Amino acid sequence: MVTSPHARPSAAAAPDDRPSHVADLLRLVVREPGRPRLTWYGDDGERVELSGAVLENWINKTTNLLVEEFDAEPSTCVVLDLGVHWRAVVWAAAAWRTGATLVVADVGETVSASLPAGAPRPDVVVTARPADWAGSGAQLVAVALPALARRFDGELPPGSIDAASAVMTYGDQLGWVPAVDPGTRALVGSDGHDVEHRSLLTARSGVAPAPGARVLLRGDGTVTSALRGVLDVLACDGSLVLLSPGRARLLDEDDDVRRRLVESERVTQA
Repeated sequence: MVTSPHARPSAAAAPDDRPSHVADLLRLVVREPGRPRLTWYGDDGERVELSGAVLENWINKTTNLLVEEFDAEPSTCVVLDLGVHWRAVVWAAAAWRTGATLVVADVGETVSASLPAGAPRPDVVVTARPADWAGSGAQLVAVALPALARRFDGELPPGSIDAASAVMTYGDQLGWVPAVDPGTRALVGSDGHDVEHRSLLTARSGVAPAPGARVLLRGDGTVTSALRGVLDVLACDGSLVLLSPGRARLLDEDDDVRRRLVESERVTQA
């Protein structure tokens, strides 16, 4: 878990100056490397804060893993089976950085029913339940969700990669990555709406973030909507506080807890 001090708001990007690709987005978030960009509140009270520099570092390492281990490229299908979580944001951004297609699984369903209709056959599955995917024929990455986890706490199917130990062995600087094909699918989500790479950062999410805002983002909707919200906020040079489903419900039930969180995190848009 890495924390960094709250910096003053940056000069916000103009509405017509949104980044066009995840590579451009990462250049934007590190313009002020120490500024908090993503703060996570989990069901169990876990708080993780990622500055722009730390977020980029996580994404670089994860991208390097996808390219070096799986030859990830625009023809690759990466299934994300993590639910709403800060690690899901990292893995999604890394997949998009390689030009791959990200398919968001429904963690509330069995593996056989978790993928959207019409989704391509998975090449790589990033999951917190690797044993359930053991017969899928895909290459598996097991992800431990707790911030301080050093290994996956559970049975690993043969040939699977333990992300908790593997990601940290990859370089902080981005290595070679394939060119992105803007006309290929970037996101296949549970809402039935596919998004191409050319539209990934220009499509609005419904959050409608003000430029440079610090946004409170609930995670009790779909994973797809949460990812789209994260992209929308960051593309507007903002930062966000992402709530797990359980933490979002807690704030609904306790106005004092909500008020304290908004004040302590300096939220400007809730």
